[in-house]
Amino acid sequence: MTSELIFSILVAILSISFIVDRFISRLNVSHFDNEIPEILNDVYEKEAYLKSQAYKKENAKFSSVTSSFTFVITIVFLFLDGFKFVDEFVRQFSSNEIVITLLFFGVIMIGLDIITTPFSYYRIFIIEEKFGFNKTTRKIFWIDKIKGWGLTVVIGGLILGIITWFYLQTENQFWIYTWLFITAFSVFVNFFYSKLIVPIFNKQTPLEDGSLKIAIENYAKSVGFQLSNIFVIDGSKRSTKANAYFSGFGAQKRITLYDTLIHELNEDEIVAVLAHEVGHYKRKHIIFNLISSIALTGFSLFVLSLLIKSPMLSAALGVENPSFHIGLIAFGILYSPISEITGLLMNYVSRTFEYQADDFAKETFSAAPLISSLKKLSKNSLSNLTPHPLYVKIHYSHPTLYQRVEHLSR
Repeated sequence: MTSELIFSILVAILSISFIVDRFISRLNVSHFDNEIPEILNDVYEKEAYLKSQAYKKENAKFSSVTSSFTFVITIVFLFLDGFKFVDEFVRQFSSNEIVITLLFFGVIMIGLDIITTPFSYYRIFIIEEKFGFNKTTRKIFWIDKIKGWGLTVVIGGLILGIITWFYLQTENQFWIYTWLFITAFSVFVNFFYSKLIVPIFNKQTPLEDGSLKIAIENYAKSVGFQLSNIFVIDGSKRSTKANAYFSGFGAQKRITLYDTLIHELNEDEIVAVLAHEVGHYKRKHIIFNLISSIALTGFSLFVLSLLIKSPMLSAALGVENPSFHIGLIAFGILYSPISEITGLLMNYVSRTFEYQADDFAKETFSAAPLISSLKKLSKNSLSNLTPHPLYVKIHYSHPTLYQRVEHLSR
């Protein structure tokens, strides 16, 4: 296999992925005007439904523009030997391979951020603002950007530097050390994400004493779920959309409620949502997801170790001398079809888990408040009630509202 053939394969993978994604998105758009299922007729009033239709269509157009732009830029970058140019540029500043790798990905990330920031800005301050979702100020937007850059430089740079060092020191065995390191890091993040990362962007406060807290604690006690950490996060400073999530293990586990969720739902509905989250914990979904993620990471790293030293990977991107960072870029594209397949499988498993968590909430609390909460949250986020089935299978990690309501109503 020649480097020219590998280059052609890289372009083909990117092109086919783009074409398939656009085709599936068009299928989804074709279902926007489908008749709403009878069991969901109470979700939208006429005016709200028309607003949801406009929101879906505007987002679909914006997604088409952004994905097309990204595809064109990527293909042009490949044909103009952009990775070769960046590689030669960063080698002017150091001969140390770790430093070169960090500088290389730093330049790539800066370039991507410059390109994508206007799209992010437009989505938040034009589309989300137009439909009443945005609460982010321009100051918060740029502060979040700076914080994101800082995390990327500190945490991302440290991880990438350590992985590169493993490769330089052990070569064929680097994937084992990298796998162990990423596993340890993933477990650490799962334990302490809410304590270490979330506070950088959001304020979390313990849920105030009152009837809601009592209701949550009574439910947790009834299902044998030890819970002493119930927090409220200030999601409303960025968006009107609501959410709740469970994080951590053991003494570190906590339930986090968005303040928008507390505002939109009544007490029974909030407890029902939390019962669903507790269901994920009780059914061992969080542990399964962590273990499967670790296993997939190990498989990916093993395949990477078999290909990373191939000079043709680097040559395919116009770089004569093989290097870890260039090989990593080429491998990332070559591996993407496998990643798509594993993504499909994980989405299927995730949707199955959602049904199981819904069942847990139904069995230990009640189906009615969970159904009403799902409908309220869908209405308030202007969700698509009639997505195309193929789009759901590929992109949805949760069943559709119709599927969940139908399941809970049995």
